[in-house]
Amino acid sequence: MSEIYLAGGCFWGLEEYFSRINGVTKTTVGYANGTTEATDYRQVHTTDHAETVHVTYDEAVISLTDILRYYFRVIDPLSINKQGNDVGRQYRTGIYYSVDTDLPVINRVVASQKKKLGTELAVEIEPLRNYILAEDYHQDYLKKNPTGYCHINVKDAEQPLVDAGHYPKPNQQQLKAVLTEEQYQVTQQSATERPFHNAYNSTFEAGIYVDVTTGEPLFFAADKFESGCGWPSFARPIAREVIKYYQDLSHGMERIEVRSRSGNAHLGHVFTDGPQELGGLRYCINSAALRFIPREQMEEEGYGYLLSYMD
Repeated sequence: MSEIYLAGGCFWGLEEYFSRINGVTKTTVGYANGTTEATDYRQVHTTDHAETVHVTYDEAVISLTDILRYYFRVIDPLSINKQGNDVGRQYRTGIYYSVDTDLPVINRVVASQKKKLGTELAVEIEPLRNYILAEDYHQDYLKKNPTGYCHINVKDAEQPLVDAGHYPKPNQQQLKAVLTEEQYQVTQQSATERPFHNAYNSTFEAGIYVDVTTGEPLFFAADKFESGCGWPSFARPIAREVIKYYQDLSHGMERIEVRSRSGNAHLGHVFTDGPQELGGLRYCINSAALRFIPREQMEEEGYGYLLSYMD
């Protein structure tokens, strides 16, 4: 088994989040990288320890790279000494390693995050020191208190990791060569296809919908519902990272535009009039921005890694 120590605000939520990830075999919470060899919950603000989750994982199931990608999914890496509503040095972000060979992996993932955000991060990267196990009542706190305070959405652990690097965006010449005129106008020029007269409005087969420009997976068919609007409607994306959101004030309306992450393709808009039992959102998406891949073809087309999330 391997281990890594992660600080990301209140450790109650972060521990519960990592405990739900396949390949994580054990989680405990404690205080790390302070100035003294002893501390407790009442003293961390004076000993400069960070609330930290000790994650033990099986490298045969999940890599350190993916552990860190899950970590960056739920933290604000630019916030200094603050995560969610929690403020103070004990709530800083940090990656603390106990094995020196982990450092190159950590540096690669952090460099990728820096490139994506275009700035330095506020995340400490240090060897582990002065780690103290937290009091018993902090261990598995949200399992013991399911309605307790949590600054993150622990259900994000149930979303797959989609690697943007596997779905590069073609250049404009390549896009013009492979897309239909309507697909190009919708994805590259923010056009809107006709309602009801489009490829996937009435499609409800098992499978996934991917970005027509890059192949990046965007939506599970299981999250598609009939909204009556004339365009494919989804309750949520496959993973929150695969969609980008922008304010859209065109046509005298105030809307939220949604675009694909890797291809930056215009997809449609998201509205707050979706079914409450599905979360209340309606992703209204142009069929021309999508390609549907039936479940039975997913393995062959390179999307087999998503099949376990559909069971």
